[in-house]
Amino acid sequence: MDPVYYKILHVFSLLVLTAWTFAAFANPVPETRKRTLMVTGIATLLMFVSGFGLLHKLYDNHFYGWVIVKMVCWLVFSALTGLAYRRPHLRSKLALLGFTALLIALVMVYAKPI
Repeated sequence: MDPVYYKILHVFSLLVLTAWTFAAFANPVPETRKRTLMVTGIATLLMFVSGFGLLHKLYDNHFYGWVIVKMVCWLVFSALTGLAYRRPHLRSKLALLGFTALLIALVMVYAKPI
């Protein structure tokens, strides 16, 4: 498959995951929990698959330092939706953690410092 399709899927999954995660921070009512966790879980899986597809196509499966950092950011951000429902009193701190993980992941993609 062409890497462009992987990039589109990766960025689209990131947008969906980010939107639904911060929607969970804004309104963590139990009625929306199942659907939100389902959508973010699917978006997380699509990000994972498309990210490794890009890693294979563009970097021949070499794990550089920035890839490992990005994977850690992905794991942290993927866990935040569930935490928003379990710990609603920590929403502002979790949202700050989410913004930080997104910023670090973006820096790793564009700067590739390590």
